[in-house]
Amino acid sequence: MTDAAGRPGSRFTIGVSLKMYFTHARTIAWATEVAEIAARHPATRDGLVDLFVVPSFPALVPVRAAIGDAPVRLGAQDLATDDLGAFTGEVSGVELAEIGCTLAEVGHAERRALFHEDDAVVAAKTAAALRNGVTPLLCVGEVAEAPASLAALEVTQQIDAALADADESGLSGAVVVAYEPVWAIGAPVPASSTHIIAVVAAVEQHLAGLPGRVGSRVVYGGSAGPGLLTELGGAVRGLFLGRFAHEAAAVERILDEALALGDGAGAGTGADAGADAAGGADAGADARAAGAVPAASRTQASS
Repeated sequence: MTDAAGRPGSRFTIGVSLKMYFTHARTIAWATEVAEIAARHPATRDGLVDLFVVPSFPALVPVRAAIGDAPVRLGAQDLATDDLGAFTGEVSGVELAEIGCTLAEVGHAERRALFHEDDAVVAAKTAAALRNGVTPLLCVGEVAEAPASLAALEVTQQIDAALADADESGLSGAVVVAYEPVWAIGAPVPASSTHIIAVVAAVEQHLAGLPGRVGSRVVYGGSAGPGLLTELGGAVRGLFLGRFAHEAAAVERILDEALALGDGAGAGTGADAGADAAGGADAGADARAAGAVPAASRTQASS
């Protein structure tokens, strides 16, 4: 059972998936650099940010060693539906927990599209993670661009479907929901801040009403990168990053943003901050356009 989706007391959750972009050597070098940043940065050192990295399967153990005592959690990009058995090529939640993974991605749009994983598979993997004390990093998002109210409805239905097996088995525990609109993955820019804030607020409200999911939180992915956390103004509790975090310096810039938001007087989080942040989103976009907030590379992200 997982009782909390992040480090206790953390305000933001920031994660990076490397997918299959890096070689083994580059993965270890990147993780070492990120760990060094996390060890000295006040946002992670003081617990404001819960930072996690998600390398490929062969790199999990050496990345765990590279992280050492730095405040960085380790996640996996997938896990098997079963815990043991004749499942060639699969990696179980049992083994992931054993080597120090605290999260596992489930339901990513690429897994659905490329490997034909349907709701039944996603539900079985979500249950497998919770069964082994691994927090599901549940990737959800509407396929086609739609108004926030319709997007939120589609996303909450995906969450309920993903949790069906766990609910039936009585498996409680927090989840991290990565809201990644499929239409925004790989797009030149992410979804608008007002859209993100509205959907995330609705999803947070839905999660709060689910029994056994205390401590869950929602982050945004989908062409997310430096500048977006600032633009969201503290209304969204984190980001799930892809290629825009392939340079460790980009991770540090985002930690800087989190620290600035954490130091801001009266800054809120979640739905309570939505109204203020939605107004600030336009200012953030204007500032980024003027160069005040770095937006470098945001046009290249694939998640």
